[in-house]
Amino acid sequence: MRYYNSIVETIGNTPLVKLNKVTKGVKGTILAKVEYFNPGNSMKDRMAMKMIEDAEARGDLKPGGTIIEGTSGNTGMGLALGAIAKGYKCAFTLADKQSQEKIDILRAVGAEVHVCPTSVAPDDPRSYYSVAKRLNEEIENSYYPNQYDNLSNTAAHYESTGPEIWRDTDGKITHYAAGVGTGGSMCGVSKYLKERNPDVVTLGIDTYGSVFKKYKETGVFDENEIYPYLTEGIGEDILPANVDFSLIDHFTKVTDKDAAIMTRRLSREEGLFVGWSCGSAVWGALEWAKENLQEDDVMVIILPDHGTRYLGKIYNDAWMLDHGYLERDFASATSIIGKQAGEDALTTISGDATIAEAIALMGSVNISQLPVINEQGDFIGSLNDTTLLSQLISDPGLKQKSVKNVMQGPFQFVPVNTTVDVLSTMINRDNPAVMVRDDKNRARIITQHDLLETIADL
Repeated sequence: MRYYNSIVETIGNTPLVKLNKVTKGVKGTILAKVEYFNPGNSMKDRMAMKMIEDAEARGDLKPGGTIIEGTSGNTGMGLALGAIAKGYKCAFTLADKQSQEKIDILRAVGAEVHVCPTSVAPDDPRSYYSVAKRLNEEIENSYYPNQYDNLSNTAAHYESTGPEIWRDTDGKITHYAAGVGTGGSMCGVSKYLKERNPDVVTLGIDTYGSVFKKYKETGVFDENEIYPYLTEGIGEDILPANVDFSLIDHFTKVTDKDAAIMTRRLSREEGLFVGWSCGSAVWGALEWAKENLQEDDVMVIILPDHGTRYLGKIYNDAWMLDHGYLERDFASATSIIGKQAGEDALTTISGDATIAEAIALMGSVNISQLPVINEQGDFIGSLNDTTLLSQLISDPGLKQKSVKNVMQGPFQFVPVNTTVDVLSTMINRDNPAVMVRDDKNRARIITQHDLLETIADL
């Protein structure tokens, strides 16, 4: 019979998978190390078990003890699996920007979870770092691994992840890229690879709002670099002991939005249902690779975790739309006026014409909005049939008055590349149309009816 004595024995030996579609325009072979094949669905299983086993060997973790850790979710999952296998209790602190799925998963495996505010300094007593330290002081027979400064983190990847990558690329790897959070996977793998081949180039993926990139390039810890960001699992407002900058050749930063869009592309185009920081790693690595990789190069990008952690965020259309991340191919004003290319010139009316003349003109060409111009051809106002009707019901004598006496303000001009979704927020009861200029500088009008026709054709 072939079986494992516990789930933690299945950690490691995750596959390398070639990226084929998202790599358009990039030279070389791009391989992803897919860490969600670990039992806890993330690479953190490796270092979690290493920290537990090293703590046991030192006598820091004793039978019946409680493991306490500040985590973005994945390390907590790895520690929880280790705790189940070895008979420990666990309590974890998370920042409130972490997904609800991560919190629910940790509770599902028996962990006590404390959610702490994101937008506080690391040394604030409310931060998830500080709360973890306080719990460690308060709970008897507890152990605080502190993944940020615990060098067992780096050692785990030096002993397992690095050798696997070297073995599975047959030593042909030339570039290694990974997101940098605690620094363990970046530096543990980099150390192993550079010992085998000092020419291997290592690329750290950072996020905007984190201190790593500037610190690497200047040696300055700039607090002005620190501000809230949404991507989970990479970047820091501290310098963890596991981040050995001498092992990271280059850093590149990735926005929350670019990371989110690439995460969804990996799922849709490569069949890799991965987490948010995986999108960061791939986006950053590929942008850097476009300028630096050659045909014979082999780049390995580590993908830390699984998409189930992000069902309420990255894989939720409403959440993505709310944050301006939803990648939809909306038509623009350009395509709308393109349909009008064969139509006659824009219908307008002089401000000196009568309302009766305006009504007759609108009826003859079957339009509901009418721009008003002066003698120089400038747009000075507008008419629309709904407003005219209500005015005439109140005062039928308006028919003989001039347009400029009752007109509304001119329709707003918008850029020709404005998309339908944006146009739809601009055209409403109070603003029934907008105007654009085509490539010949001719004014064109876009109405709600134009939007409806365009959307129906999508």
